[in-house]
Amino acid sequence: MNIIQADLASLEQIIPLFNAYRVFYEQTSDLEGARLFIHERLENQESVIFLAREGETAVGFTQLYPTFSSVGMKRGYILNDLYVDATYRKKGIGRALIEEVFQFCKDRNTRFVQLETAPDNVQAKALYENLGMKLSNEYDCYVKIF
Repeated sequence: MNIIQADLASLEQIIPLFNAYRVFYEQTSDLEGARLFIHERLENQESVIFLAREGETAVGFTQLYPTFSSVGMKRGYILNDLYVDATYRKKGIGRALIEEVFQFCKDRNTRFVQLETAPDNVQAKALYENLGMKLSNEYDCYVKIF
């Protein structure tokens, strides 16, 4: 397995994984919408995507969105998406993708990496904690969804 930082040349490899990720979260399959969304993120440098491949087959990805810490006066990243094709799960690919994210952030002197997951996502939570991430109860998070 190898992990690359995706660019527009990787777009067609990302699309089926991104679409499957959305379907996993009970969204309607929309390959053209996925293509447009990912193309815009990459073209406008609005996200960082790492793509895991077995040979030439794309098997997983993670997507980061940049943000900033005013207090720390540094960039932070939201690890928004992490997905591994069901056929390739339990092989350490999710772990490898997150470790790649951590190294990317360390290399750029980033203040933090943050992610959210469902309270009942026990397997993912165990992985995050095993990788040194901590559940933060320091602040209340409010959201308004439109």
